[in-house]
Amino acid sequence: MTGAHDETARLTRRPGITEALEALGTGAYLVDEQGRILAANSGVERLLGRRAEDLVGEDAHELLHRGAQGQPLHVSQCAMRQAFHAGQPAQGDDDYFSRADGSVLPVSWLIVPYSSGDRSPTTLVIFHPRERTGSTEPRPEGAAEPLSELERLALLAETTSRLTSTLNVDEILRRLVDLVLPRLADWAVVDLITEHDEVWRTAVVQSEEGRLVAHEELQGPMPPVPEHSPMPLSRALRGVASALVDPDVYHSPPDSGIAVEQRRLFDATGIRSAVVVPLRGTREVLGAFTLGRADKPGNFTTADLPLIEDIARRASLALDNARLYQRQRAVAETMQNHLLPQMPRVPGLQLAVRYLPAPDASQVGGDWYDAFSLSDGATALAIGDVVGHDLEATAGMAQLRNMLRAYAWSQQTPPSRIVERLDEAIMPITDVSMATLVCARVSRTSDGTWQLTWSNAGHPPPLLVTRDGLTEYLTDGHSLLLGTGVSVRRPDATVQLPPGCTLLLYTDGLIEAPGRTIDDGLDRLRHHAAALAHRPLPSFTDQLLRRVQPPGLDDVALLTLRTPKESRPGSAPR
Repeated sequence: MTGAHDETARLTRRPGITEALEALGTGAYLVDEQGRILAANSGVERLLGRRAEDLVGEDAHELLHRGAQGQPLHVSQCAMRQAFHAGQPAQGDDDYFSRADGSVLPVSWLIVPYSSGDRSPTTLVIFHPRERTGSTEPRPEGAAEPLSELERLALLAETTSRLTSTLNVDEILRRLVDLVLPRLADWAVVDLITEHDEVWRTAVVQSEEGRLVAHEELQGPMPPVPEHSPMPLSRALRGVASALVDPDVYHSPPDSGIAVEQRRLFDATGIRSAVVVPLRGTREVLGAFTLGRADKPGNFTTADLPLIEDIARRASLALDNARLYQRQRAVAETMQNHLLPQMPRVPGLQLAVRYLPAPDASQVGGDWYDAFSLSDGATALAIGDVVGHDLEATAGMAQLRNMLRAYAWSQQTPPSRIVERLDEAIMPITDVSMATLVCARVSRTSDGTWQLTWSNAGHPPPLLVTRDGLTEYLTDGHSLLLGTGVSVRRPDATVQLPPGCTLLLYTDGLIEAPGRTIDDGLDRLRHHAAALAHRPLPSFTDQLLRRVQPPGLDDVALLTLRTPKESRPGSAPR
């Protein structure tokens, strides 16, 4: 059961999972691939009288599935369990769940595979008390045939699963439109309020003969939201209320620029019946969502509003999380880019650096590079990775880099001694727990050649590529990473750099990827670096990243250095 509780903790930390279950408005729970309950909402507590925390880790079939008389069901007799093992969406109308008091609840249920944003397969189970049949309540004239309760729940479950499994705003909008067209309407319009309080008509999409067609000519910036306008879109963009709309509403004299744009929309699309609902985030109004019917039979009625508002709530949750992610990513990238230094000009040497942020904002942070002139005329090079992938790792990276600069400039000592001093200081005076590092110095010898001396603290080895495409990983000078608390003597290693060679210092994001070993990544890097050895250094660096960088989870820092093609005699270093 411990594993189930661990999985539950991981799921509930993921943005939107808890809110998504609660937003369904009826009993809902998640199960793992063995059928154990991972999380449940308050609807389960209300309908079954069981506390959600008591359900976690229990086998859902053994605990809940019963026959009409409350008798336990063998797996072969349980339609839900068989559908679960098939791994496909399914629904049923003639089953029973066990309540805490021993009674049974007749239920209709729906199960769908649920994307929780990682590799662990989960299934969403939604249930509600079985519908009573025989309702003769009349529908308004011209209204479309409504969705059944299970169809409504299926749409909401699919909306929750698909929208909360991405943190890309454009992808959320694409999925939202795909969910509602042509099921509910033949036009979908999304107006979003930007972080500068401007309104942007982000999507105008039509369902036409089985295809979704984007009408970019109707998209773009919108006039400001009027403060007191009673018009439906203006009210929705202020987060006031949803509304049923017909074209006549916008044929009266307009009270604002937004009303003019809405008239243009209705005239261009031929929409005869529409619903406009707000997109409300947890802290602010995000925009408005409009569904319109032009060719699709039936008009919207007030009975359609709860479903469309439910869909809008789920879309708002996904958009809110995506915007928070984008803000976090922007802060991390801005901080990282400001902290990473410009390269010095070193006569005779070429230097190039690149930094690629991770695809996930929470992974941005610990990778860094540096190069600077030393007091004795040599050039210091460094590449490192602070353990952690967040803003704290970024701050730790800045501390470590600044300390390295101070030690290297003030003490004309080999790289190994600089690394030892850093290791002594990292625990008492920085926020860094552990880090890897290559610290090196490049100097010119008396015969005009270039010499590299380095010490490696647990970092991937530098790669040396000759201008003829021969490659060698510089594996000497290796020792423990920083921050282990173990005092060790750090070694140095030295190599003469051939004329026209290229030296690569890089972080592990360049060679690591899911499903690939480190050796695979190193071989791939070696192969492409050799093939690109003849390219000018900026082109070499860009092409190498394009070819080698795996679709991994980490950021990448890369520093490349090239020696001149011909050695020229010069004075030895001081």
